Amino acid sequence: MSSVFDGVKGGPAIEVFALNRAFIEDKDPNKANLGVGAYRTNEGKPWVLPVVRKAEIQVASNEEINHEYLPVLGNEAFRNAATGLLLGNDSIAIQENRAFGVQTLSGTGALRLGANLLCNLMDRVHFYYSNPTWENHHKVFTDAGFKHANVYRYWDTNRHVIDFEGLIADLKDAPEHSVIILHACAHNPTGMDPTQEQWKEIADVMERKNLFPFFDSAYQGFASGDPDRDAWAVRYFVERGFELVCAQSFAKNFGLYCERVGNLTVVQRNPSTTANVQSQLTLLVRGAYSNPPAFGSRIVELVLNDEELRAEWMESIQTMSNRIRAMREALVGNLKQLGTPGNWNHIIKQIGMFSYTGLNEEQVANLIKDHHIYLLKSGRINMCGINENNVEYIAKAIYDVVTRTESKL
Repeated sequence: MSSVFDGVKGGPAIEVFALNRAFIEDKDPNKANLGVGAYRTNEGKPWVLPVVRKAEIQVASNEEINHEYLPVLGNEAFRNAATGLLLGNDSIAIQENRAFGVQTLSGTGALRLGANLLCNLMDRVHFYYSNPTWENHHKVFTDAGFKHANVYRYWDTNRHVIDFEGLIADLKDAPEHSVIILHACAHNPTGMDPTQEQWKEIADVMERKNLFPFFDSAYQGFASGDPDRDAWAVRYFVERGFELVCAQSFAKNFGLYCERVGNLTVVQRNPSTTANVQSQLTLLVRGAYSNPPAFGSRIVELVLNDEELRAEWMESIQTMSNRIRAMREALVGNLKQLGTPGNWNHIIKQIGMFSYTGLNEEQVANLIKDHHIYLLKSGRINMCGINENNVEYIAKAIYDVVTRTESKL
């Protein structure tokens, strides 16, 4: 008998997961995984933040906690804490009751929920995302119903800097009411953020063109070690009077990858719209997954609302960001010592987990095939995959594939 599934075609592999599988199956002792977007210690191991482990035990030991459903919009104490972390507890939008949060299934879930809200309520058909960018932005927004996906210029491949002139020109050309996806900090995949002066110019253009900001904040605190610094752009837009939404993830900065802890912060012009907007978000959540999981949100809520635990968390994110900066400097130092062709200083200027190295597809393929170093074909690497034990090997491998390419010219 025939099956309704007979005609189903296989979908393309998701590159980062395919790379991770190939890395796991690789038996070479020198192999290195620079593809997967997760923090690793100097020993190359996953790290459960000590403060997260402490909070887990407290949550599990609290006999007053049960396993009843959370409200549809999530754990209210977590939502408030997450929104306060993003906007600052002294934010005028919070004080005037113009801002609220909705617990989501990590950052991707927040992106999808926000995209559904804007597409359904505001009849927006254009959205713009940076090129190169995280591939999920395109899929999430088109799956949510946006009909016109547009790219704004961001990365200058030749100079390894932001193509700021191109970015501004593309924003000026965007139709009014377009949704513009902006990375709050640690731009993925380039690791290069606008300066504060550049952010101000971006805000000027978006204000004149009546464009709607949709921030993606996946690395607050993790990028620089300072949550306030990493939230500067979002807070500036709020101070300017923008209405906006922001997808927050607690995967990186709390190490809660599998707990899927996220928040969608909504900032409005008037508090009078809150009840209606929340009611529409309630319907969207109810039709998708009914309500979110509790455990991860309770960990984040506890840490952010306890002064002692929050101080421990601050130490942990500084540890992670400091190690990443040290590996940037070590990699560039080794590349320069080897005399590797090209200018590699952009790796030091970048921030956060990722670096857009400038390696081309041929060089990436040779790194994987000949040196068992796994990275995306775009040349993006996760700096957390580099440590004191493998940085010299990785630098020598990059030197090899780059000089081989140079010799063909």
